[in-house]
Amino acid sequence: MKQIPEMVIEFLRAQGFVIFSSIDKKGFPHSSCKDIVKIEPAGKIYVIDVYQGLTAENIKYNPQVSISAVDEHKFMGYCLKGRAKVMAADAISQELTRFWEDKITSRLAKRLLHNLAQDKARAHHPEASLPKPTHLIAITVEEIVDLAPYYLRKE
Repeated sequence: MKQIPEMVIEFLRAQGFVIFSSIDKKGFPHSSCKDIVKIEPAGKIYVIDVYQGLTAENIKYNPQVSISAVDEHKFMGYCLKGRAKVMAADAISQELTRFWEDKITSRLAKRLLHNLAQDKARAHHPEASLPKPTHLIAITVEEIVDLAPYYLRKE
């Protein structure tokens, strides 16, 4: 397990979502959007998965995964590699569910305000129709890759 530096934790918390990549039975990568709900500095990250689909199936077959997040304006990002485990629905505490719901509500509010500012009304807001989380995925971080060009990296 690899310790997660505070600047990486802060960066991940500031992201709306992360790209979660797993490997399917044929050896191909599968990427999906996930929400981080908890980060333990000692090297554990927990993500909520609202669909028990390909990601969960892939983890059972091959637990090696990565989480990637980038900020194009700051020209920086991180990829955290490790091993994942799918945890049962009862592992999702009320605290984690509430945190996830708050993130979704915040994302929805930002989208609505952005649309209002640009005078773009939308009839459909994807966040509003997400199902309740079905399971939690725990990732034990083994490696952290700084995605920024070497001359822009913060030490």
